[in-house]
Amino acid sequence: MKKICVFIVLLSFSRVCWGQNWPQWRGPFLNGSAEIENLPASWSDTENKAWELTLPGDGAATPIVWGDKLFLASTDSSLMKLYALCVDIATGKVLWQKQAGEVTFDRGRNAQRNTKATSSPVTDGKLAYFLFGTGDMVAYDFAGKEIWKRQLSRDYGNFDLNWGYGSSPLLVGERIFIPVLRRDRPWHPAAGDMEPHESLVLTLDKATGKTLWKHKRQTDAVNESQDAYTTPMLYQGPDRTEIIIVGGDYATGHNPETGDELWRFSYAPQKSRTWRLVPSALVVDDLIMVTAPRGGQPMYALKAGGSGMLGAGAVAWTFERDTPDVCTPLYYQGRMYVLDGRRKVITCLDPKTGKKIWQGELGGRPVYRASPTGADGKIYCLSEGGEVVVLAAGDEFKELFRTQLNESPTRASVVAAAGRLFIRTPTKLLCLKKE
Repeated sequence: MKKICVFIVLLSFSRVCWGQNWPQWRGPFLNGSAEIENLPASWSDTENKAWELTLPGDGAATPIVWGDKLFLASTDSSLMKLYALCVDIATGKVLWQKQAGEVTFDRGRNAQRNTKATSSPVTDGKLAYFLFGTGDMVAYDFAGKEIWKRQLSRDYGNFDLNWGYGSSPLLVGERIFIPVLRRDRPWHPAAGDMEPHESLVLTLDKATGKTLWKHKRQTDAVNESQDAYTTPMLYQGPDRTEIIIVGGDYATGHNPETGDELWRFSYAPQKSRTWRLVPSALVVDDLIMVTAPRGGQPMYALKAGGSGMLGAGAVAWTFERDTPDVCTPLYYQGRMYVLDGRRKVITCLDPKTGKKIWQGELGGRPVYRASPTGADGKIYCLSEGGEVVVLAAGDEFKELFRTQLNESPTRASVVAAAGRLFIRTPTKLLCLKKE
């Protein structure tokens, strides 16, 4: 019980102290939102644009922000070198740039238009932790000094997924949670790869990088359905804290201290061979939202606190249409926003009941693969083609602004932190601040 209380205290502290920061991929509250005001609703080259930074190479990793510093993962122009960057948010100046790894076992792309710099870093305000698709993980202090480094693929096999590794680590308390949900045989076999190619959940000590526990995640999923590009999420309940993992045809809840599986739910009883999963779970109070793969499949709101194999009785409600193939849903100001990126349709739901409040079409030709962001009463959506659509949060569909960045493929989510917006495209990092 004492250990559970530690997690609760840490999360309560985060709401007070992390609101102006963006320490992980889905922000300070792990739901895509931030409690920040006075953000720009529109911008141009001459209005509300603070600075623009040219990046050393491509990547889809969403930036993170703590205080006056932004941290970003990137490749170089050859896609073979992997960099960790620290940027001053006031000026856009690169404070330090470190080579954190190098691609050695393939051409730098596991699949079309993907790189090894897709995972977002995390920070606790003292160290910044970078994970790359090669399995390299490096911790730096804010001055750029390397504190520790792991080559996780040496110990656990290549992070080899059909479309390239894309999960981001989750940092809670003293622990870093890393999913490696992959097919039981490599897609791109490399010298030294390990057999069997197991799906794992790893937990590292944030101070040393030492593995605290390794959980072999069982699945009867077949072929590509064993692959998942999802990020762990946190459920904090009155009686226990859980790490939520989705992928391999199941959602599972785990004890953060041991990795033991507490429950599981099957979102794919039909056992398709191609149901790789991309959207991560979303936790809203005592509900855990899990989206089945490929878009247009059901989204399930699971009642938290279950045990063993969950059945229909654990489902509070389902949303049957216009669900995402890639985008993780947003929870903001009491509303849930579900973006079907292929059909370019966004739906506002009551998260308690699943009732549809409104639905609107974003339009345009490119799909959306970045997850929506909520802040300052606005919803920021960014398409793969670099089109930004700003909507009003609330009980009606209302478009406030639309602009084209002319950058593709743009897959990092918009970040709202320190009174600014940060948008990462394949070649640039933009900082927007209301004048």
